[in-house]
Amino acid sequence: MYRVITPETEEQIERYYYLRWRVLREPFQRPLGSEQDEYDQVGHHRMVVNEADEAVAVGRLHFNSPEEAQIRFMAVAPEYRGEGHGVAIIYALELAARKEGATHVVINSRDNTIGFYKKCGYDVAEEADTVNNPMAEHHLRKSFTEYNRIIYRPEWCTELQKTWQEDIPISDAMGIKIHQYTGRVFETRAVLSRNINVHGTMFAGSIYSLGTLTCWGLLHLQLLERELEGSVVLGDGNIHYHKPVTQEPRAIARLSDVTGDFSALKQGKNARLTLKAQILDEEQPVAEFTGRFVVLAKRD
Repeated sequence: MYRVITPETEEQIERYYYLRWRVLREPFQRPLGSEQDEYDQVGHHRMVVNEADEAVAVGRLHFNSPEEAQIRFMAVAPEYRGEGHGVAIIYALELAARKEGATHVVINSRDNTIGFYKKCGYDVAEEADTVNNPMAEHHLRKSFTEYNRIIYRPEWCTELQKTWQEDIPISDAMGIKIHQYTGRVFETRAVLSRNINVHGTMFAGSIYSLGTLTCWGLLHLQLLERELEGSVVLGDGNIHYHKPVTQEPRAIARLSDVTGDFSALKQGKNARLTLKAQILDEEQPVAEFTGRFVVLAKRD
């Protein structure tokens, strides 16, 4: 289990700066202490920790002006790369920026990380001359809009939302919206007033539909991530209802809960996967949907 924290204790702060130094300064033979600057005293710091409270990823946000925030010192421990922790840090820092009233965020990036930031919705504002200076940094910018509230692959999520509205009318009738995607976690929300029963709670069928669509959406996005083609269909599903939904309906599907293999699609065969979605009433878990899906391979 990983969680994002603000380092506050002496031990947490020490681990935070040590990881920053280990990833960003030690490879260039820079001494301990060189990983800090004057903005650390006024910045927003976030750190992903594991169950042992070890630092997994870190990042800092500071303000250049009331409107412009800047993310710096992004670092993920080499042994934890590729697990989505960098996205978690970006998400946490952008939330802090929005809360403080920033209208946009800037990041400086070298060639080896620019692809990651583009996936998080950043555009190149100033391109560096990396031909003459391979260590030069590109200047990236993200202006805050409702569209790029989704932290990872916002353009894919916008297209998926459009597909739901046009091809799955019940999703629009239920008010189902994509709330967040991090590459590994996919969250949707629905409008309770459009799904209410005679008891003033959410229809059981609406809860089932929300869980189904959330799992379907995560699998669809993962096909895009893997550059695979196929049509996702529900083969079978079941749901356990524990408590009624009385406030804001939410559903969360996690990549870590997927069982099965996408690889059959590469041989032109159908892929079979099982996935769970947790249904929440605001913050309280109230139901769990399990779906067995088939991804139909594209036929020539």
